[in-house]
Amino acid sequence: MEQPLVLEERSGQTRILTLNRPEIMNSFNFAMLRELGAKVESFQWDPEVRVIVLTGSGEKAFCAGADLKERVTMPPVQVKQFIFTLRRLFTFIEYMNKPVIAAVNGIALGGGTELALASDIRIASENATMGLTETRLAIIPGGGGTQRLPRLVGRGKAKELIYTGRRVSAKEALEIGLVNKVAPAGKLIDECLEMAAMICEAGPIAIEQAKYAVNYGLEVDLHSGLAIESNAYAVTIPTEDRMEGLTAFREKRKPVYKGK
Repeated sequence: MEQPLVLEERSGQTRILTLNRPEIMNSFNFAMLRELGAKVESFQWDPEVRVIVLTGSGEKAFCAGADLKERVTMPPVQVKQFIFTLRRLFTFIEYMNKPVIAAVNGIALGGGTELALASDIRIASENATMGLTETRLAIIPGGGGTQRLPRLVGRGKAKELIYTGRRVSAKEALEIGLVNKVAPAGKLIDECLEMAAMICEAGPIAIEQAKYAVNYGLEVDLHSGLAIESNAYAVTIPTEDRMEGLTAFREKRKPVYKGK
């Protein structure tokens, strides 16, 4: 029986999804893209899932990007279809209503770095290597890298990394703001689950609306962004969770949020 291309593991209200093609550094083919897409879409409206952690199988790689052996067999129209599928999946991950943490456990190149960029939070192992290396193959990042990287690290640094196609270490990635945190290699998933547990202590609707406000607010002027924030805040006012938070504060206990 063939192994699934995306493994799923449960840890409380967190789901760990592991890209599972370790023999070729977890590179994306059409089948793995579709399997990952089906998994994350199934979590969209599942109230038992609060946080998603994405990582790669084995010790060497998070994801080395597209499977170039498959790519070389594709006619141009199929390459376009692949990139469209990749870009649509990453955009879904970025804008879905659940926080996504990328546990970058090794090499993350091209689409691997773009998957991390589409995630809300990036935690890298100390041996991780990241980079948008597409220009060295005479193409450009096609999964959102030219847009998400400059928004994260600034225009000048993003242009440097994209133009040169060079790789950065976990230490440099932290210094330039590409990742939120660096963890010891053996403690990476533990660090991600610890952060996920902290997120799970907060109100589910509040997290959903906060993600919405940040994502959409960053794409508009400040005045419009403040209006987006105001509307997102208004969604939380009539919720049972808000009243539970106030009651728990008054009673000096931990709140029990139900996402209502």
